[in-house]
Amino acid sequence: MNEMNVKPNLLLIASIMTVFGVLVIPADISAEVNQVTVTPINEKVSLEKTITTMNVPLDNKLPWGTVRGGASDVAERYPIIIQFYKGGDPVHFAQVDAKGDGSYEYKFRVRNLDSNTGEFVNVFEGDYTVKIYKVIPNTNDLT
Repeated sequence: MNEMNVKPNLLLIASIMTVFGVLVIPADISAEVNQVTVTPINEKVSLEKTITTMNVPLDNKLPWGTVRGGASDVAERYPIIIQFYKGGDPVHFAQVDAKGDGSYEYKFRVRNLDSNTGEFVNVFEGDYTVKIYKVIPNTNDLT
């Protein structure tokens, strides 16, 4: 299964949402918020983009990772877009809906069992840039 390989033209498809707090689980996998930017879309909403880094150790034994965002204002009917890049190359995109309080969670496989060989394969390994996009309501009048 080769779902993790994403062609560069998918970059055009995935751009619309983001988060204030990003946490990657399990504890062996670390994330750090580097940059948050807000770009107005129109008078009612803006695009919030969070860029963070994620490190998955080479000796990771746990199968799942999670990207989470805490409760915050999100514009209704807009999903959160999560993009993973390794060395600038896109490797995985996801779309999740915000919960009623504006929080979200995305679980993804970090490690798989190869049914042909019976060996574990690391899906994610090393350093990644994670971009999270979300549409938020404007708090200031745009004039």
